[in-house]
Amino acid sequence: MNCRSRIIFFLIACCMAFTNVWAQSNKEINSLKSQRAKLQKKITQNEGMLKSLKKDVRSQLSNLNVLNGQISTQKKYIDAISADVNALDGKITVLKTQLDTLKSELEQRKKHYRRAMLYLYRNRNTQNKLMFIFSADNFTQMLRRLRYVREYARYQRVQGELVKRKQEQVDAKHTEVIKTRDQKTVLLHEGINEQSKLEGQHAERTKIVNGLQKKQRQVQSAIKADKKRYSSLNSKIDALIQQQILAEKKRREEARKRELERQKKIAEQKAREEAKRKQLAAAQGGKENNSDRQESKSRKEKPVYTPKQQAEDMKVFKMEEADKALSHDFAANKGRLPMPISGGYMITQHYGVHNVDGLSGVQLDNKGINITGKSGAQARAIFDGEVSAIFSLGGFSNVIVRHGSYISVYCNLSSVSVGKGQKVRTKQTLGSVARDASGNCTLHFQLRRETSKLNPEAWLAK
Repeated sequence: MNCRSRIIFFLIACCMAFTNVWAQSNKEINSLKSQRAKLQKKITQNEGMLKSLKKDVRSQLSNLNVLNGQISTQKKYIDAISADVNALDGKITVLKTQLDTLKSELEQRKKHYRRAMLYLYRNRNTQNKLMFIFSADNFTQMLRRLRYVREYARYQRVQGELVKRKQEQVDAKHTEVIKTRDQKTVLLHEGINEQSKLEGQHAERTKIVNGLQKKQRQVQSAIKADKKRYSSLNSKIDALIQQQILAEKKRREEARKRELERQKKIAEQKAREEAKRKQLAAAQGGKENNSDRQESKSRKEKPVYTPKQQAEDMKVFKMEEADKALSHDFAANKGRLPMPISGGYMITQHYGVHNVDGLSGVQLDNKGINITGKSGAQARAIFDGEVSAIFSLGGFSNVIVRHGSYISVYCNLSSVSVGKGQKVRTKQTLGSVARDASGNCTLHFQLRRETSKLNPEAWLAK
């Protein structure tokens, strides 16, 4: 491999390395931009959430939940801006490295080009070239020298083009560095503004908390009432799910017993047929007729498995297979299931035991999550399934949908638009979400796998 080939190979390798780094950096930045855009959209939607002007404790607690949700989203947005800034810092570092490399390559190109031009200047006389060609020892050498002169001239033209292109690359990369720095500056200013907005939300929360702290007895009473209501709701849900599980187990057990009985009768029938065959082989004439009568009598005494029973059992077994398939499909969509509420939303209470932000000593144990949406929000199915129960409690309607072995529960509905036993599709409307004390619509949503409670946030798409 000659010198020029080595240089070309080195340049190609450098370009490929930079391209890979550059592609990876751009992919990361685009992903962060997409996440930031989603959070910005959610913030815009959340800003439209109503805040009650009432001063009663329940209204102010609802306002506090809404505000805590907005603060949580705002923090995520500021973190996304910081991640974008860090990504841009990394991009600027890569760009600077690429720019320095391009400048170094450009300097080398210019150096080679100057040296070549100097050589051409010194040997610019046409006679010198002709003397070089015609001073060859033989005709073959003369042809080689002629080709050399032509190739060297072409090489110099190519070098001039390479210098020009390299200069253009340097200029373009320099422009890109400036553009990326400008993007970073804009993001930094946006981060400062969003941080100021967050501080304003914290101040507003402090004001609400100070007002609630003056009404500690009423706060505790309201939280106690909510805990009691949710305890009754959870007991009702647990009881209904347990009933469904027991009924399903009983149906399957009966089907299994009938299947065992069917297999037993089939075996007995085969045994009788085998006995009859042997009797036919051993007996003649009247004995054969007598054997037939005895066989007919035996069949009457022990009736075989009826087609109707067989059809019922096959229906149960098909249901089992369908439930297994549905459960598998549901599990495969973990983290991608749609939100169970239409329109803009925010999660105002999370799953499990947690403290209420801003209120000291106030702890809640949520078996699901509370999702607050705007006025007119609808509850919708998170996956294909069947409505297994609809019940009322405390003036609100509640819907349970079974997805194989998984169960989703939609509570605090003002009206229901489906019926028990109805098949529903993903995102199908189940009913209207009732308003809370702040005037917004808050859906209480739970997710189970039979009797086991699951954290819905791990299953829903953000």
